[in-house]
Amino acid sequence: MKRVAVLISGSGSNLQALIDAAQAEDYPAEIVLVLSNRPGAYGLERARAAGIETDVLDHKSFATREDFDAALDARLREAAPDAICLAGFMRVLTAGFVEGWRGRILNIHPSLLPAFRGLHVHRQALEAGVKLSGCTVHVVTPELDDGPIIGQAAVPVLPGDDEDSLAARTLKAEHRLYPAALRRFLEGGGSEADGEARLISV
Repeated sequence: MKRVAVLISGSGSNLQALIDAAQAEDYPAEIVLVLSNRPGAYGLERARAAGIETDVLDHKSFATREDFDAALDARLREAAPDAICLAGFMRVLTAGFVEGWRGRILNIHPSLLPAFRGLHVHRQALEAGVKLSGCTVHVVTPELDDGPIIGQAAVPVLPGDDEDSLAARTLKAEHRLYPAALRRFLEGGGSEADGEARLISV
């Protein structure tokens, strides 16, 4: 059983998907800590309801990004996770922090990377006129929305879609993809680094 910490900033719907998955006896992860950079994040309530330890590091209390990441690193070292899942964590982590946890941080991004990095992803997809969008779970590297891909799920872009409708459809796929990709990662499943990146059927 691997130890997992989840970092959140908001409602925690992907966190809930991970919590639900981890309740299965054959799931290879235990969520040992949920940490938010926002004190009012609803995801903290989800974690408490599941009996998971929570903590808050308000980024506004730190003078610099480096100071915040140093405190985050110290708190995570106490929890000693085997993996860290970013689930709607709205902070760009410093290169030093990422290097300190090299190969152990996962993120979910609402596009089929390498397409549509950064912000306003669904707007980018609609403006490009693609027929398929989706989501990606990848290993975090110092480069934004980069790193070996663990799994992807595709969703159709339908006629009449706007950003909200595409985002809602993608989020449902995220909730199925993240637990499956985390399982693959913890069980030693392939990533882009060894030529094994695949779509996960969700």
